Parts: sequence; structure tokens; C-alpha cells
Amino acid sequence: MFSPPARTLPLLYAIILVDVIVGAALGPVLPEFVRGLREPQLWLSVGTGVFLGVQLFSAPLLGRLSDGYGRRPIFILSAVGTLLANSLLLPVRAGLYFVNRASDGLTNGMYSTARSAITDISPPGRLFRNLGIEGAIISLGFVLGPMAAGLLLTVLAVPAGQQAAYVVRLAVILSALNVLLSFWLPETHRQQNGVRGAELRTELGRAVNPFTLWARLQTKNASNPGIRRIVLTQVALTLSTGYYFYFVPFVSMGELQLDARGISYLFIYFGCLSIVLNYGFYTYLADRINQRKAIMWLALLGTPVLLGYGLVGTSKFAFYIFLTLDCLTLSLIQGLLEGRLARETTEADRGEIFGLNQAFQSLASFGTAVVFSGLSVLDLRLPWAWFALCLAAVAWLSMRRETTKIPAA
Repeated sequence: MFSPPARTLPLLYAIILVDVIVGAALGPVLPEFVRGLREPQLWLSVGTGVFLGVQLFSAPLLGRLSDGYGRRPIFILSAVGTLLANSLLLPVRAGLYFVNRASDGLTNGMYSTARSAITDISPPGRLFRNLGIEGAIISLGFVLGPMAAGLLLTVLAVPAGQQAAYVVRLAVILSALNVLLSFWLPETHRQQNGVRGAELRTELGRAVNPFTLWARLQTKNASNPGIRRIVLTQVALTLSTGYYFYFVPFVSMGELQLDARGISYLFIYFGCLSIVLNYGFYTYLADRINQRKAIMWLALLGTPVLLGYGLVGTSKFAFYIFLTLDCLTLSLIQGLLEGRLARETTEADRGEIFGLNQAFQSLASFGTAVVFSGLSVLDLRLPWAWFALCLAAVAWLSMRRETTKIPAA
């Protein structure tokens, strides 16, 4: 492991933070893009499905490129892609919303690349801590994004019909900042051997075929037993955490009827509590506990929390109670799974494995978006039963032990 410049880890965190702020700031105003359509909650969910679905083939491709050419070029590509995609949201039109979702998803390889970069430069004893701080940074972004949007709309007294346009302009400015930060980021991956065009075409062909993705996962598991179980658990968790994308349609178009400010306050509370809990958990506890059992218990305790969201009716107080329980249980699982997967990778194939994992997550995200979109048309409460069932699957997968590799005599 080489010694990176001192600015590397803080810059990685800063890039992640700004990217999450951009997405979180846009969240409360996205319903405005589809409000004039029939079944707006369906189309809002379809946009989410498009954004996540295109990552099925873009994530492994970007992961392979980051192994061949380094992490820094992928950060730059992702930042420029986000800037261009957010620029497409002006003016506020439903058609541009769907174009934005597709184009932003194509270059959204930042998080698998970010985890690869953090793992590149983290000593084994600090890996869980550094990835846990990444989780806290993401939570902070979920606070600052809605807070920035809420302050902008409040201080400037923006009329309701113009709120989305103002927030999009803010997102474009922040996206441009991330382009500059990405150019300043040092390279963290030293074993670069390039990628030929034929290899990229092969990679793309394999990425769009779920059966090929499964075969690649099986191959990786043969040399690193345990990867398959972790990835499958991650898939089940992704199916359940589709509720993050369902929050906005549910609270804005369901019985709670929250406006853009109300949605901003919701994410501010959720993010603030998550920051404190994630930082404390991953700094002081994550390395000292049995991570597999912790995932199992957090999933078991979180399952009734997801069911509870669907039963709050018009009570904002009850909804905030379940948000608090959410932060104490299932919201802590993601970092544990990422840390376990990171420990199973090597520098030579880290980007590929994280990209493969993100591809499975994208497939799961697309699938869960399709499911909750359909269920929401029947009843806005039904998707919560689906999310709870998927989280129960996380607990079940975590109960079973991985098969360990027996070394040859």
C-alpha cells in the first residue's frame, strides 16, 4: 500500500458529500416534474427505476475502467455527467426529468469507485472506520441537501411555481464544484494496465446479461469464498432500501401531504440522527462486534419498522418515531456489508468487484422500483409490506454461515 497525499481521503469525502447534497436537494422538488401527469407517483417511481436500471451495465463498465485507468478519471467522468444531467432539468418539464434520470444514471459510477478508492488507501485496521465515515458523510449530505434547498426557498421567498427551477440552479452550481474537486483528487490506484476496446465491448456485453453477471460472481466467489453471500445479502438490502426513493412519493402524495419544505425537514431530521449514530457506531463498535450477527439482528429489528411506515396515516409524529427507529436499526446495515465486501477484495480487482456489486444493486433497485410503482397504484401503503419482506430476507441470509475455502494440502 502506498502513502497517498494527505488531501486524498478528505477530498474523497468532500466529493461524496457534494454529490449527495445535489441529489438530496433535488429530491423535495422532483414531484413538480410529474405533477401534471396521470398517476404522478407511478411516473416519479419510473424515473427512479430508469436512473437505477441503466447502472446495471454502466457500473461494471466504469468499475473495469477504474481498474484499468485509475479511479480519478472515473470521478471526473461521473462529476461531468452529473453536471450535464442536472443542466437538462431546466426548464421544469416531465420529458426532461426522464432524460435526466437516464443520463445521470449512465455516469453514476461514483460510489463503487469511491469505495474502491477508500479501500485502496485504508490500512486494514481503519477500513471499517473509513467506510463508516463515508456512511456518515452520506447521511450528512441528506441533511445539508434539503437544508440548502429549504433555506434557498425560504430566504428568497420563492413562489411555489418557481421552487423547482431555483433548486435545480443550485444543484448545477454544486455539480460544477464537484468537477473541480475531482480534477484536484490524486490517483489512488497504482496497478493500471489499461483496457482495450475489445475488452470494453466484452465487458458491456457481459454487463447487460444478468446470467453473465451471475457467472462472474460465481467465478469471483470460487477464489474468494464469501463474496457471493455478501453480494446476495446486499441485493436483498437494496430491494428493501428502495423505500428511500419511495419516501418522496409517499409523503407528498399520500395521507401526510407534505410540501417541499416539509420533505426538507423530514430529510434534515433523518440525516442529522443518522450522522450521529453512524459515526458513533462505525468509530467505536463496528470493528469490535460480529458483523454477520449484527446485520442479522438489525434486519430483524428493522422489519417491523418498515411495516410501521405504512400504518402512520396522517400522523407526522408517528412517522418521525419510525424514522428514529429506522436510524437505530436497518440504516446501520449498509456500511457493515460494504466493509465485509471490501475485506474480500484485492487491489488488482477491487474496482471490478465493487462495480459488479453495484450492477447487482442496480438490477435490484430497478426491480424494486418496478414493484413499488405497481403496488403504489393499488394502494400507497402496500409497498411497505414489500420492503419489509425484503429486509426479512437480509436477516435470513445473514443467519447462514458462508462456506470457507479449505487450503490445499
